[in-house]
Amino acid sequence: MKKRVPLAATAVLALCTVSAAQAVDFSVEAGMSSESTMVYRLGLQRDFNKSWWQSDTGRLTGYWDAAYTYWHGKDRSTVHSLSLSPMFVYEFNGDSVKPYIEAGIGIAGFSETSYEGRDFGSAFAFEDRIGAGLGFADGQQVGIRASHYSNAGIKQPNEGLESITLHYRTSF
Repeated sequence: MKKRVPLAATAVLALCTVSAAQAVDFSVEAGMSSESTMVYRLGLQRDFNKSWWQSDTGRLTGYWDAAYTYWHGKDRSTVHSLSLSPMFVYEFNGDSVKPYIEAGIGIAGFSETSYEGRDFGSAFAFEDRIGAGLGFADGQQVGIRASHYSNAGIKQPNEGLESITLHYRTSF
């Protein structure tokens, strides 16, 4: 975990050192893992500030997401993880409400190599996420996300971990 903290701190600082025109957003999430573990996540996001495939239906855009996640098990055990992911978002057109879908694959570092009876094989993992939600005209978002963490077979065993969370994102 000690080696991953400087990497995550560097990522967070990079997200925070943007101009006023490129605001950093803040998000909170809460949900459960596949093992009925409570999951709490705090994140910082920085938009790509680019759009692709803009049409009458919507547009593709995205953001960088750096996050800290706290996993609290049924047996009172805990695990911490830090992650960094590029997320791609298809935002549907709308005036005051814009539905969206999102997906991304990033990296994560866990404080432990096993948790709630699952052996990750290593503290390093890939973070795969998909989600859907609503964006509002004032910049706030609410939605639901599904995440999967595993080391993609780099080291055995490779028992992954999944979570489903509700999230809220806003600018500050």
